[in-house]
Amino acid sequence: MDFNRTMSVAAAAIVAGSAAARADDLTLCWAAWDPANALVELSKDFEALTGHKMSFEFVPWPNFADRMLNELNSGGELCDLMIGDSQWIGLGAEAGHYIKLNDFFEAEGISMDDFLPATVTGYAEWPKGTPNYWALPAYADVVGWTYRKDWFDKPELQAEFKEKYGRALEAPKTLDELMEVAKFFQKREIDGKTVYGAAIYTERGSEGITMGVTNALYNYGFSYGTPEEPYKLEGVVNSPEAAKGLEYYKELYDCCTPPGSSDWYMSEDIDAYKSGQVALQMNFAFIWPGVEADPNVGGGKSGYFANPAGPDGHFAQLGGQGISVVSYSDSQDAALEYIKWFAQPEIQQKWWDMGGASAMRAVVEAPDFASSQPFAQTFLDSMAIVKDFWAEPSYASLLLSMQDRVHKYVVAGEGTAQEALDALVKDWTEVFEDDGKI
Repeated sequence: MDFNRTMSVAAAAIVAGSAAARADDLTLCWAAWDPANALVELSKDFEALTGHKMSFEFVPWPNFADRMLNELNSGGELCDLMIGDSQWIGLGAEAGHYIKLNDFFEAEGISMDDFLPATVTGYAEWPKGTPNYWALPAYADVVGWTYRKDWFDKPELQAEFKEKYGRALEAPKTLDELMEVAKFFQKREIDGKTVYGAAIYTERGSEGITMGVTNALYNYGFSYGTPEEPYKLEGVVNSPEAAKGLEYYKELYDCCTPPGSSDWYMSEDIDAYKSGQVALQMNFAFIWPGVEADPNVGGGKSGYFANPAGPDGHFAQLGGQGISVVSYSDSQDAALEYIKWFAQPEIQQKWWDMGGASAMRAVVEAPDFASSQPFAQTFLDSMAIVKDFWAEPSYASLLLSMQDRVHKYVVAGEGTAQEALDALVKDWTEVFEDDGKI
């Protein structure tokens, strides 16, 4: 694609529409991670086209929600644009933190039909299932798995695994197969070093263990209410099947993780994998470009697979974010201009090429997309099975309860899985009663 030409076309369109506008200083707020660095580079094109100056406020993931939700709840004017987590959309809409974008989208010819449906529902809509939009899908992400393909390919390990399990040592397709692989590698010596089965999410302080355990719970029948009764908790959140899913995650933690991994999230899992400690890594897809580029685990040494199916479903935890205009900004017109620029197909393609993750169908459904990166097909497979946590305005209270209940059971070993989920139903019932939802 000739980006110089397409950028010049974009420049003519944007500058023509904003020739009379003043140049503004815009601050975009997001998490501190590799995609944010790519967005800084991409945004230089916007600055050159419009004369607006971009500043960025990036906060590490463990502190991101606290910092930015405090900023929004206080009516702070730091952020003109917010790439907020998917679960914040209900709060952003109902508390008036974000401006509604329907009229703007209609005026500028921006259609949500041009984006993956799961990302529109996850990142933009509130209430869910209604055409009310508070964000543009900005970064498509999902929990998936990375594995040491070079270890899997060792003939002696292939032979031993086949003898033990009666199948080839390859990327697991079911949670049972994943457990077998993790147990197979646990405390095994490879290249003179003791390695472990899997790095999984166990972090308690922000959202880590919830973003991990749901990848087992969903596939054992756990759900957030039912289509007919969206706040039905009893027998859905704490069904016997869901309890088995929680037991599965605890078994995976107990049997097959490295020592000292009781409070791990994204960065700890990345470090364990890149340093050669584990055969499998649970993590959001955003890490995959970095894995490919890493001298120790990249260049064909790693493979990728979607979260495996369970006995009662096949889902993966949605990550990712939408980009919103903060209602407290005094530069809303310029912020909307940024969204208009970002929504162009050629910018979305460049976003993917630079290490971002576009949710635009013209990018991800292009014939050559699946072969554009070693992990691109796994990304598509994963985005097709996503499910997300509550996006209710009381999301933070709901999340804190889940973090507490599942961490106490999975990591601390307190009580049973059924007791943990029963307690979670009690907690969530109180939240929704206070909200007048039940």
